[in-house]
Amino acid sequence: MTKYIYEFGPRRTEGDATRNDLLGGKGANLAEMARLGLPVPAGFTISTECCNHYFELGGRFPDTLEDGILKALANVENEMNMKFGDRENPLLVSCRSGARSSMPGMMETVLNVGLCSKTIPGLIQRTGNEWFVYDAYRRLIMMYSDVVMEKADQVISEDGMGIRLNLEMMMNNLKNDRGYENDTDISVDDLKGLCDRFKKKIKEYLKTDFPDDPYDQLMGAVGAVFKSWYGKRAVSYRRIEHIPDSWGTAVNVQSMVFGNMGNTSATGVAFSRDPATGEDKFYGEWLVNAQGEDVVAGTRTPNPLNNDTKNRQNKHLPSLEEAMPDLYAQLFEIRNRLESHYKDMQDIEFTIQEGRLYMLQCRNGKRTATAALNMAMDMFDQGMIDEKTMVCRLDPRVLDDMLHPIVDPAEEQKAAKVAEGLPAGPGGAWGEIVFTAEDAVQWAKTGKNVILIREETNPEDIEGMRAASAILTARGGMTSHAALVARGWGKCCIVGAGALKINMETRQVRAGTRVFNEGDVFTLNGTKGMVYEGRLKMKDATENSRFKQFMTAADKYRTMQVRTNADTPEDARTALEFGAQGIGLFRTEHMFYGADSDRALFLLRKMILSQSRDERQQALDELFPHVKKEIYETLKVMDNLPVTLRLLDPPLHEFVPQSEKNQEEIARALGIDPEEVVRRSVLLKESNPMIGHRGVRLGITFPEITRMQVMAVFEASAQLIQEGGSPLPEIMVPVTCNEKELEFTRKIVEDCHGQTLETYGLKTLPYLFGTMIEIPRAALIADKMAETAEFFSFGTNDLTQMCFGFSRDDIGSFMNDYIDNAILASDPFETLDQEAVGSLIEISVERGKKTRPDIKLGICGEHGGDSASVEFCHRAGLTYVSCSPYRVPIARLAAAQAAIKNGA
Repeated sequence: MTKYIYEFGPRRTEGDATRNDLLGGKGANLAEMARLGLPVPAGFTISTECCNHYFELGGRFPDTLEDGILKALANVENEMNMKFGDRENPLLVSCRSGARSSMPGMMETVLNVGLCSKTIPGLIQRTGNEWFVYDAYRRLIMMYSDVVMEKADQVISEDGMGIRLNLEMMMNNLKNDRGYENDTDISVDDLKGLCDRFKKKIKEYLKTDFPDDPYDQLMGAVGAVFKSWYGKRAVSYRRIEHIPDSWGTAVNVQSMVFGNMGNTSATGVAFSRDPATGEDKFYGEWLVNAQGEDVVAGTRTPNPLNNDTKNRQNKHLPSLEEAMPDLYAQLFEIRNRLESHYKDMQDIEFTIQEGRLYMLQCRNGKRTATAALNMAMDMFDQGMIDEKTMVCRLDPRVLDDMLHPIVDPAEEQKAAKVAEGLPAGPGGAWGEIVFTAEDAVQWAKTGKNVILIREETNPEDIEGMRAASAILTARGGMTSHAALVARGWGKCCIVGAGALKINMETRQVRAGTRVFNEGDVFTLNGTKGMVYEGRLKMKDATENSRFKQFMTAADKYRTMQVRTNADTPEDARTALEFGAQGIGLFRTEHMFYGADSDRALFLLRKMILSQSRDERQQALDELFPHVKKEIYETLKVMDNLPVTLRLLDPPLHEFVPQSEKNQEEIARALGIDPEEVVRRSVLLKESNPMIGHRGVRLGITFPEITRMQVMAVFEASAQLIQEGGSPLPEIMVPVTCNEKELEFTRKIVEDCHGQTLETYGLKTLPYLFGTMIEIPRAALIADKMAETAEFFSFGTNDLTQMCFGFSRDDIGSFMNDYIDNAILASDPFETLDQEAVGSLIEISVERGKKTRPDIKLGICGEHGGDSASVEFCHRAGLTYVSCSPYRVPIARLAAAQAAIKNGA
């Protein structure tokens, strides 16, 4: 028979902190605290396994559960010397959720379960406190009707308010009528009358009676907590945090202790260290004569825990240290024991009932990125943890918050949301909205902060994108043009904000019923994908002085290199500052839409629209000095570090001139009519350009294009060698699908190499020749590809696209639906799909190494900056990962943690 129930308490405890998967975080830690001898009210945990079985049975409890609950309840009664449902000495319990990964506030809780017409008189008799009993009863009615009777049963209210809001309005009306300032001022008689009116309202509103049987209340509360696992906010939170639906939640049924029994009772939440700064100070808030929900609800200003942590809002209120010094000292001692035991910052919930302290929860506390860094390093310095633990203590994703300005969270809570999209470029930014790249450039020149809004961006928008403080698009995915460019620059960017309707004629954007004009101010939170109206404050995210020290420690354990995707000397310098060990992807096409690239773009267009070899060669000869100069400058910045240069890759139609002015300019240069330019441009259009005439295919049709680029690489390298440099170029052929393509290209490369050695009088010019594996066929015949290729670089953006059959630029229209409906656990362009795309990589690694044991292996898609994907790359045996400059620290930390976790 499956065991679903695990008890905890002073005399009997099953489970401990290691059973987190079965008992959830709350249940496991309650058991652990009980084992440590801390004052934990007795109770029991219904396992996460039971939750999953509950849903497998269509929302029905397993047959053995109710008997198990009755048995466990009897043991709790013995521990607490009270009886559930008893007329004279009634036990009340709480029902609280507890997933294995902390999901604060995402699921439901019901307190004071067991109060009813039968038990109220006995509790009054036992406590001598009629006000407390009816205050607890009105809380139960409000909470239970909301959580169990409405939300759990998915009742849709006719007025759109919900039962909880209706009851709160009734209580507020009573307070206003009687002149009560606080809930604690309400008289006993008014509380009694309020409870009666509450129950009548529930009957009228929900068409059913409020349950008056303690066992009905208990089983209803247990089922409601299970159901809250699939509540809207819980599901949304899991999607963001990548928590699997299959984990389920536990339910913790625990004896109630009461912080609302008068001025000798209280409740509070505390952190063993400051969760905002990481400072080693006991930090928290408490309320006298209250229950736990009051502290977090914001209905009363909570008191500071101690004098050390008073602030402007609560400095006039007595701290727990002042009001109850003996109990504060006891709590402080427990804080020290818990932190010493768990060796991490603890989030603690406590209740004081008539002068006696009880512990209701502890868990590893949520913290800011800066606090996480400071805590990890302090605990290492204090000897609490070793260096490996320190390195693994930070989630690599939080480094984004340390490297980019961020929107002030306090401001964000009050802001008016305009739209929501995909968080393509982290950090925060504000600015006046503009709708064209030209306007972005012009407005920025006048000193204005601007946000460029586009349906979607293209290479011709690049100057406007560079000038803008942030980029916002209505279409596109996480690897769309806007997303890739913005991340490379460390620029705030949100893509795929489908609620935005852009009208280029009126220069307006509509979001629902609201219309915004050019010049209106938006604020973007690129880390969350949120768009707000107006200017919100930013928080300074200047690098913590301890950051480099921490990263140096992490690098000691890393076995995999981290390179960067960089296309300019500026990007390369930024990446070096963040610790990059080379360039894993230099996209040669990006030199045609960077700063001061007008002449080079003109020559490229001239080459593209040429229709004879002579015309094309003339354009290539003119283009060569620009290409060589760009490559030279980047190789110089990365001296003595490898630089992987990808040959021209994108579909040619992306570069054809769109404006009449540019078409006329190209026509004059080629000696043809503008109409002929348009005709030739149309001929370049392809039905499916992502798998069209691009990459290696272009070089096979027009070998002279490949030759020009390779000569530029070798001549730039030769010049640097003559100047005393040590360039390490790696020539990468994109979009290959068989070994013959590589053999064809290798002949051109070898010829260019020999010619360069002769021209410059050099004996050696080191280089590697390899390919980007981005087509499934190439992955499957990696053994043949490795006969010619000295390295593979997995282009995981296109490999994912080819494998899934998803257009990476158009997934914004449906990806959220796939994630919301649990069809996919995450966006495969954001976190590498290890099941299929990962299998192709593993096959390619195995077969490539079989042919060439020393083959160099890396990835250069955006997955190179995703921590889960980096860990996979470590396990797969890759030499390096490559990512945008601002994600290099994330990849470095993720690679170090992967090595530690996998025993390297």
